[in-house]
Amino acid sequence: MKPKQTNIERFSGHVSSGDRAALLGQRPLTVWLTGLSASGKSTIGYALERRLLSLGHACYVLDGDNLRHGLNRDLGFSVTERRENIRRTAEMAKLLNDAGLIVIAALISPRRDDRAMAREIIGDSLFVEIYLSTPLDTCEQRDPKGLYARARCGEIAEFTGISAPYETPLDPDLTFDTSRTEIHASVSLIVEHLQSR
Repeated sequence: MKPKQTNIERFSGHVSSGDRAALLGQRPLTVWLTGLSASGKSTIGYALERRLLSLGHACYVLDGDNLRHGLNRDLGFSVTERRENIRRTAEMAKLLNDAGLIVIAALISPRRDDRAMAREIIGDSLFVEIYLSTPLDTCEQRDPKGLYARARCGEIAEFTGISAPYETPLDPDLTFDTSRTEIHASVSLIVEHLQSR
């Protein structure tokens, strides 16, 4: 998407993304964790950040809820606003990748076309889609914020998995179910996958 303003130019600095990656000694990537609410995205995301840091990698988590307290606080949950939420997050991930960081994005991101947009913004070679396939009934049993119960009562409109659809990824880079794979093992699966790339 082109900017609305026509009197702007893109400037390039004297340091390339390759220079920054070389300084950090790593290949920047965006690990995009997608799945239902309470599937374990944030838990896995922050555990993965800790593991990667322990291995000497500079990384940062973009958590969906946290972003909605700041950068995306003006957005609701309509299809259009969800798409904008994903677009802004992907643009931020792209900037952080350009800075040389490994980004872990933990967002429900329920629509395939929105995830495809994120992949296009970030770049296919830098985008790793990981689907947490945790079943709806498990997510509802966990329900740490009480959101499923409120959605079932009609208090929350357009809630993914209840009154709004979740479109399962067709060809994710990695899939696992957090009701069957505990946190440590889940993180190990992701790290092994990243090391194989």
